[in-house]
Amino acid sequence: MADKKITFPPLNEQIDLIRRGTEEIIPEEELETKLKRSIETGKPLDVKLGADPSRPDLHLGHAVVLQKMRDFQDLGHQAILIIGDFTAMIGDPSGGSKTRPALTLEQTRQNGQTYFDQATKILSSKRLKITNNSEWLATMSFANVITLASKYTVSQILERDDFSKRFKAEVPISLHELLYPLVQAMDSVAIKSDVELGGTDQKFNLLVGRDLQRAHDQEPQVIITCPLLVGTGGKEKMSKSLSNYVALNDFPNEMYGKTLSIPDELMPDWFRLTLFYNDNEVEELKKAFESGEFHPRDLKRRLARELVARYTSKKTAQRAEEEFDRIFIKKDVPDDVDAWSVTEPIALTQLMVDAGMISSKGEARRLIEGGGVSIDSEKVANPQLVYEPKGEAILKVGKRKFLRLVASVEG
Repeated sequence: MADKKITFPPLNEQIDLIRRGTEEIIPEEELETKLKRSIETGKPLDVKLGADPSRPDLHLGHAVVLQKMRDFQDLGHQAILIIGDFTAMIGDPSGGSKTRPALTLEQTRQNGQTYFDQATKILSSKRLKITNNSEWLATMSFANVITLASKYTVSQILERDDFSKRFKAEVPISLHELLYPLVQAMDSVAIKSDVELGGTDQKFNLLVGRDLQRAHDQEPQVIITCPLLVGTGGKEKMSKSLSNYVALNDFPNEMYGKTLSIPDELMPDWFRLTLFYNDNEVEELKKAFESGEFHPRDLKRRLARELVARYTSKKTAQRAEEEFDRIFIKKDVPDDVDAWSVTEPIALTQLMVDAGMISSKGEARRLIEGGGVSIDSEKVANPQLVYEPKGEAILKVGKRKFLRLVASVEG
């Protein structure tokens, strides 16, 4: 049975939507050619996006490029999300200053299991294929790898900015890292992608995909890069490895609170890249902000509220805002605080570690010394404090962690 032909929007409408929010289209004339052909034949383009399962969370930085993939879906094209379970064992060294630790295939697959539910917060499940690249990469023989390596020169690989900087600085580069762009590019060959999406930091890897497709007598993919979202710290791109991210699966209260923590100067880009405000809308917000019509706090609350609503609902976003106000403005304790039984005197630092509120006693001491720990609203000043169980008390660690300490008797 022949595939059903699809009726696509006119070329100019497609190009206008695809251009919106993108950094580069390489080359745009080839994209127009591909779109014209799809209109004539009724066959959708295969649009590829690779996802790195080095950690189990997708975040708002991923959402920027996932939304562009959704634009293609809305135009009638096929989205193909490649879970890089095999390439994650190498670890993309983009922007890195040292060799990244390798993961096992089992670890990458465990991390990638939740990607469908996360990605479909943005993508439609109707025109979406999700596959692991181990399906074709794990079956390659050593002879296949040698043949693959012969398609590129060392000088070409060292054109990649992070490699060239490390090479000049005499910082070690493992041989397997040099293979990463070639291995990732094989994904494009395997699925014969028409378009590949990625952040601006992936431009080199995406271009290698074009080269390898030519080497395999395929029509090269068009590359579309999207801007990088700066993380909550305000300096570096949002990244799981830097822990400066807002996950798509964060609890509403957590997403709201993390968003309020971003520096004021990030707000225009966050409205543009996370809520997809157009340039005119962002300019109007900036003018209102600069004129004093909007207080930075109120504008950031709007950003946080709309972000939570985008991934949950308006009602949930309102509750998240009310909960934040109750805890941080009214200084109340949340309703659903977990209880922790304390049977005998214990060093507070040890208690915090045992309860999973902090990762180490050293970190607990530093937090106490910085004034970040309180019991019943009174700051703890002594990092050597031994907590004596008596009735109930509320332990607060940092800005958002609460624990109800309950005295109990063993036996």
